[in-house]
Amino acid sequence: MLQDSASTPAMFQVPANFVRFTVIISIQVVILAFGYGFLGAVAYFQYLAPPDPVCELMRSYPGELTMIITLIATMLSVTAATLFTLSVKEALRHRMWKPISLIHLSTGVALAQGSHILKHRYMGLTILTLFIIGMLRLLTAGWITLLTPTYFMWPVQLNGTELDITGSAFATLLREEFLANGLTDIQDNAFEILDIGGMLSGVTAAGFTFGLPGTFNFNGAKYNVSTQGVVPTIEAFSGSDGVPNANGTRLGFSGGNVTVNTRVVPGSHPSVPIPQGFSTNYSMLQQGLTADVSCRAIDSSQAPYLWDTNNSYVIYVNAAAANNSITALRLWNISANCGTNTLTTYEYVTMVDANGNTSSSGSGFLPSVVCQEPTNMNQTYTNFTIFTQGFYKYGFLKASVCEVVPLLTTVRADYSDEQISSEVTSSTPFQPENAELLSFIASVARFQSINSQGLTSSTIGDTLYSIYSSTTIGSINDNLNDTQVYLELEDYWRGVVEFSATFLRSGFMATGSFPNNEIPNDLSSQVTGTMFISTIGWTRWVKQSPTYLLATLPLTIITILTLTCALYSILEAWKERHGWAGHHRAHDFDVSNTLHLIMVCAAGSLALKDFGEEGIINNEGVMVQLKEDGEKKKFMIADPPYLVVPKELV
Repeated sequence: MLQDSASTPAMFQVPANFVRFTVIISIQVVILAFGYGFLGAVAYFQYLAPPDPVCELMRSYPGELTMIITLIATMLSVTAATLFTLSVKEALRHRMWKPISLIHLSTGVALAQGSHILKHRYMGLTILTLFIIGMLRLLTAGWITLLTPTYFMWPVQLNGTELDITGSAFATLLREEFLANGLTDIQDNAFEILDIGGMLSGVTAAGFTFGLPGTFNFNGAKYNVSTQGVVPTIEAFSGSDGVPNANGTRLGFSGGNVTVNTRVVPGSHPSVPIPQGFSTNYSMLQQGLTADVSCRAIDSSQAPYLWDTNNSYVIYVNAAAANNSITALRLWNISANCGTNTLTTYEYVTMVDANGNTSSSGSGFLPSVVCQEPTNMNQTYTNFTIFTQGFYKYGFLKASVCEVVPLLTTVRADYSDEQISSEVTSSTPFQPENAELLSFIASVARFQSINSQGLTSSTIGDTLYSIYSSTTIGSINDNLNDTQVYLELEDYWRGVVEFSATFLRSGFMATGSFPNNEIPNDLSSQVTGTMFISTIGWTRWVKQSPTYLLATLPLTIITILTLTCALYSILEAWKERHGWAGHHRAHDFDVSNTLHLIMVCAAGSLALKDFGEEGIINNEGVMVQLKEDGEKKKFMIADPPYLVVPKELV
């Protein structure tokens, strides 16, 4: 048999407007949970971005994105503000059945209407209403701050391996390559495997010092100023994708694909997809190689050097040669003391006239001799020396010596804008096991010094002459600055040394150099770095900038106040439902409705003082109470002891 509602136990009866209060609380909690859930997700995952197509739309339509975010933020803030005013209205309606001062009543009515009071006599209530209204106004700004995506760089950790040219394992491999190519005495046999790249690397490095463009290209990769001895470890920047032939790897390298073994390190949240982004930059820690180069003028007859450029003679004469033809050739035997009182001699051939003379204005001769130290047999190889001097057109360069000290380095290579820029982070000098590597570098320098000199000019000399003259006003001989000339020369040889390491790494890392293109462990060096993906989304705030936490503060405060008012209303409604203290009232009175307030005041014949200052002050403290007589509701002066509340208690 069914029971009607009258027979339901009182304790199980649902208070009036319970559903309304439940909806208010539920919606407000959902909004708060969404705000903190979104904030927590960003804090937990650190980086969040929509799918790439959505990111592209956001970038393409920034105005529309701002409008959508503002609409969402406005909708959420208006909903929260509306729920707050509803909860205040309901709580105040229940509170008015008890004695309440008119100033407190007007404060509640102001809040229920989304307004505030300005009463200097009641600073506490004034500040309270201003604070609450301020929080309501900040809701929209808080949501916009929280939800608006920003452009940021998504970091992804990378690691991998590259060729390690610093250890004994590579020294052994390089020695075997020397023998396989018949280069048993590297000091007397230059590697004729390097093309114009070495020269261009030196030219680029020297010119950059004086503000000239500094991009060097090798094997399809672009380097900023110089290679710094690195090889690309990022596939997109590795350059050529051609496959070298059988003899086109290692010391026979002439261009082709370089094996890249760099991979993404799984992050702490592998379930979060890594976006493709708008662009990608890389910053890698990897091996490099550079040199400290110091050049200075010398006395060519000084005992340690014995730089001799006087041994030359004409080896060919054709007086009847036509214009622009070779009339005569001079053979130069250029020698220098390369330690242990042993002279090292290079041969050069230049073009002269029938009398054996060279034009001082149109022709130039710049011989060099590369000496690989040590000065005695008991020392180890750690550096080498270059003797050089300019003649005729290059006469501004006196007899000089350049001491080259190669350094094994760790560099931070930045891959961006289709270019590789490197910065040395640490360096160490060569060790005894690097003797073969030093020999290779010295041989590259020897190859460049000999092959840069032609019949009438020198690439090195033209580099010094053109770069310096392009940055000097007037005649180069009238404005010569030895310091700047030596800076050029130092940068030139440093660029050649760095290129030699890049060439060597490229050759041994070329496709086909090792079985399955896998570098053996004893020849591998660890590579670590970060890939930075440019995208749009949300990132975790930095500790010094609690922007997102402040953005959620208004929502948190309004939610607490809303829940407090709603729970108070539920409690009072439950009491009224069960007739506590004679309570059992209707619920059709709206305290935020001005007409309702006028009706209850008129029905109660409320006797208040006039509008004078004293009257206003007295009226503000009057204690009133809402009473009900059937359908009639009215404000009555509260029964003693609640007649007037002292101002200091407000």
